[in-house]
Amino acid sequence: MNTQELGLEPLIGVEELAEYLGVPVQTIYDWRLSGRAPRAFKLGKHLRFAASDIAEWLEQRHEGGSHE
Repeated sequence: MNTQELGLEPLIGVEELAEYLGVPVQTIYDWRLSGRAPRAFKLGKHLRFAASDIAEWLEQRHEGGSHE
């Protein structure tokens, strides 16, 4: 059974998020330390990010958005 059959959205790791955003992996960790990264789930030693949290985080940073 896959995550969509369970009604769950996929989670991605730090490396995939960095690649998607076109930034170094270290930037994701730096953003987390400064409180500027998307919300994440910590599963053991691993961070995972939900697509909906990433989309919301990106929308908040969209030029002309209401949060800038």
